[in-house]
This record gives sequence, C-alpha cells and structure tokens, in this order.
Amino acid sequence: MVANAQQPFFIASIGKLFTAVLIGLMVEKKLISYEDTLSSYLDQELLQNLHVYKGIDYTQDITIKHLLNHTSGLNCFLEDKPKQGKSILDLVFDEPSRFWTPQEIIQWSTAHLKSHFPPGKGFHYSDTGYNLLGLIIERITTNSFHEVLQQHIFEPLDMNNSYLIHRSEPTTSSQLPMAHLYGRNINMTDYLSLSISYAGGEIVSTNEDLLKFMKALVQYKILKKDTLNNMKKDWAKFTLGIDYGYGIMNFKTVPLFMPQKYNMWGNAGSTGTFLFYHPNLDTYLIGSLNHFRYNRKAIMLMLKTIDILSK
Repeated sequence: MVANAQQPFFIASIGKLFTAVLIGLMVEKKLISYEDTLSSYLDQELLQNLHVYKGIDYTQDITIKHLLNHTSGLNCFLEDKPKQGKSILDLVFDEPSRFWTPQEIIQWSTAHLKSHFPPGKGFHYSDTGYNLLGLIIERITTNSFHEVLQQHIFEPLDMNNSYLIHRSEPTTSSQLPMAHLYGRNINMTDYLSLSISYAGGEIVSTNEDLLKFMKALVQYKILKKDTLNNMKKDWAKFTLGIDYGYGIMNFKTVPLFMPQKYNMWGNAGSTGTFLFYHPNLDTYLIGSLNHFRYNRKAIMLMLKTIDILSK
C-alpha cells in the first residue's frame, strides 16, 4: 500500500492517550479523582485476587493514577507470559475469530499472570490497567467506551474516520481500507481477537484525524491547561530517556544518551505507531509501520526525522 494521510490504521497504544484524556475530562467535571481507588467503581467479583503480591492482596490500594502511569504493579496481559500454557498473543493467533470482552481479559490475566510489586512502588507497563480504566469510564458515564470516545473526542474534533475496531463504525466511511496489520509475519487485519486491546489501544484512525486530536490537545482545546500539565507531572521511569505520565510518554534529556533536541511528548504503540509533539520544533510526528514489535523501528524513524528537521 502507498502511504496516504487518509489511510485508516490500527493505532495500538496511542489509544492510551485517548483513554487518559477521557479520564482528564471527567476529573475536570469532578466525576472522578486521580486519587480515587479502583475498587470505588468496579465490582468486587471482577477485582477478586486482581493484585496479589507475595501473599498480600493490594487490590484495594490501586488508584486511578496508578493505572494511568503504570505504577499499579498489575500484570500486563499483552507482554507478560504465564508460567504454563499459552500467552494471550498465542490465543490471538490461534483463535482469530474470538471476540474478547474486557472482563474476560481481566479474568484471564488474574488467573494466569502474576503481579509485580505493591501499588506505587515501581513501574510495569500494564495493558490490563488500561482495560480497567475503560471499564471505569463506562461505569461512570453509563455508556460504552466507544460511545464516550465518539461523544467527547471524535465528534467534537471532526475525527470522522476514527472508531473502535469491531465495536463501532467511523462517522464517514473511508474510501481506503484499513492498512494491513502484521504480527508474526501474518496478516491479522481482520482478526476479531484484536478486541483484547479495548481501552489500551483498539482505535483505528488516520494521520489526519490524529493530527486534529494532537493539535487540539497541545492548544488546550480538549483539556484545560492545568489538566494537561497534571498529566505531564507525575512521571514514572519507563526506560532510560523516556518517562511515562498519565497516558503520555515523554522523551527527556539524558547526558551522553538522549540530547535535548529529542525532547517531545505523546505516545507510541507496539505495532510501530507513533503520535508525538516536538515543542521546540513545533512539529507533530505521526505514523505507523503496521507490524507488531516494530516499536523500536518507529522510534528510530522519529529520531532520524528530528535529526533532519534540526539541521
């Protein structure tokens, strides 16, 4: 396929930024607080034994902010592997026609994966945590996650080609098909099992729509300035040179490793997707390589682009 700004593609974990923005909107309306506990919103049946670490159940201690910046200590159903049996990705490829509900994903994770540390005591990337955030959004709004996205982000910003794959439809049908998505060198574009992603990254969008979203975020047209600043304040260390806030990845200066010219913020996904704003260059970097495990290649592409623009 020839690259096209109107081409819909699976945005993967860029979707976490959308989920975090929805939480931010609810914080502004005083419907929720970052300090609220997970157990204040979801049924105890779903949360039973959710976070047990070294024999102690920490489920009641998990807060909204822990879920947003991956400091809850919860497992990650996408990255963690069970001691026995198939991983969730194995099941995605083995059962491509299976539609997963977020509740099923959380129950599977609780049954097969371990927690990593008490809430607030470390960083472990957790798609499980973001699926929980999606359920919290549904509980508070009494609407489905895709309806909330449509009402509060897609529709106000005229993101007419954006939707949640297998859960909703775009406002305007694109003349271009969704870009092929590959994993394990298999075309998985039509897999119903992509439904595992949910609030952690199940959105299909286009470069044009993502630019509308990011510009509106940068220009405080979605969230108030104070709200966005709060999302970029409570950083957890993701890896050397990259911190993680509330749905936001931040590339920061590290002497001898990450020069200041690479400072930017946004989010990226495991399928080689990226959506970042570079303040010093006033530049938006958006795109996708459409292949699982191409996230490093996508980051290198962004850094090379910044090298060129900085000359």
